[in-house]
Amino acid sequence: MGVMTTTPEPGPPGRLRLTGYALLEVLLAVPTLALFVLTVVGGVAAIAWVGLVMLYVSVPASRWIADRHRRFAGRTLGIPVPSDYRRPREGAHLVDRVTTWARDPMTWRDLGWALASMTIGFALSLLTVLLLVVIVTGGFWWYGAEPIMRARARLDLYFLTYGHTERLEQRVQVLTESRAESIDHSATELRRIERDLHDGAQARLVAASMSLGLAEDLFATDPEQAQRLVAEARSTTGAALGDLRSVVRGIHPPVLADRGLSGAVEALALDMAIPVTVEHDLDGRPPAPVESAVYFAIAECLANTGKHAEAAHGWVDLRHRDGVLTAVVGDDGRGGAEPDRGTGMRGVMRRLSAFDGTMRVSSPDRGPTVVTLEVPCALSSPKTTPSSGTA
Repeated sequence: MGVMTTTPEPGPPGRLRLTGYALLEVLLAVPTLALFVLTVVGGVAAIAWVGLVMLYVSVPASRWIADRHRRFAGRTLGIPVPSDYRRPREGAHLVDRVTTWARDPMTWRDLGWALASMTIGFALSLLTVLLLVVIVTGGFWWYGAEPIMRARARLDLYFLTYGHTERLEQRVQVLTESRAESIDHSATELRRIERDLHDGAQARLVAASMSLGLAEDLFATDPEQAQRLVAEARSTTGAALGDLRSVVRGIHPPVLADRGLSGAVEALALDMAIPVTVEHDLDGRPPAPVESAVYFAIAECLANTGKHAEAAHGWVDLRHRDGVLTAVVGDDGRGGAEPDRGTGMRGVMRRLSAFDGTMRVSSPDRGPTVVTLEVPCALSSPKTTPSSGTA
């Protein structure tokens, strides 16, 4: 599943702003050249550790520069430009990360873009700057800046984003990988549940059974001891029930089954240390697996708000439009959230990817942070009426 970190786009850029983009692109040509050389040399030397280290530095830095050009191109042409990079698996080591980058077609597109950017792209951007700085009348700049920068933007997009057919092919590949990852995750969860049942409820029930057996033998000779053993068995049985409830909650929380997604999210909001407003407009219930995945995804987002955001207020908005269930989780905290840093947000990606879902994060410095979760699905017959309130 692709994850896009987005920020609000300004209106159509004027000529001065386009010239500012051109100046930045000219300045970025030097580090682009250095990183291109470092990446090529690192790829050749990847058989040794020094080559892997070089790639570990050069590839993320090159992608950062490429993302800046995607943003310039998107603003110039007025269209969204996702990065479409494949993400290394959670906890991947150096070799695994480099392998993922090498298998990512966008990595090779970046290399091709670097060559075009340092030659044709550099000439177009430099020409835009020179038209303003050198040409005295300014007429050439007035009429030429916009078409030149649009040509530069289209050149960048040719390399830095997929076409429709290529995007579909990549989407199929990503879905295949995400399905395999979800299967592995499900197998891991199954082993965890089996371990929890074996070490928890099963062990307590065995102890309760032994206590009851001893009590049965002692009823005739030592009734007081037998009663104590029965009391211990009762206590152990209660603890076993508690273990079973904990296991069940980790699979499908009872509040989700009883009250649906909207009610379950309201219950989550009530447990938050800050006020969280919940608004929803769902005229039915999504399929149980989707409902569970979205619930746990929202729970993780709210947990991050409580732990890291330093927010005074949060909100959750649930909507279903045009066959897509959308959950927007936001807060007025300090911002700066990066989904690739924590395992929790990666878990959210993994949960949603099994249902062809997506996650977008907008979190500029000083906030607000807004996480948008989208999962295509149909809703069942209505169960609750739309409402809104502050939990």
